[in-house]
Amino acid sequence: QVQLVESGGGLVQPGGTLRLSCAASGNVFTIKTMGWYRQAPGKQRELVAHITSDNETQYGDSVKGRFTISRDSAKNAVYLQMNRLDPEDTAGYYCKAVGRISELAVTDDWGEGTQVTASA
Repeated sequence: QVQLVESGGGLVQPGGTLRLSCAASGNVFTIKTMGWYRQAPGKQRELVAHITSDNETQYGDSVKGRFTISRDSAKNAVYLQMNRLDPEDTAGYYCKAVGRISELAVTDDWGEGTQVTASA
């Protein structure tokens, strides 16, 4: 019941910067945590970063110190500032929303992804 749309991906030189955006719509009142995952061809999908409703953040080890996640609750949006991009960061980046719909149940909703390519 939550729809997520990512934007902001593109092609950059290694060392460059991109800022990804994810806009949520639909049943947004259920959302507790939003985050970013990425998946490159031949690799598993991995956590990039997530942020809770009280603005606690967590980052994957490979992006700590380079990427920053933030959110604007009023806009139901989450952002990922990516600095010092490396070719290893090349992947499809997917927005995720975790919603709590009952005491027992949480739901994961995913966007369709946006491509990030860091290549010389």
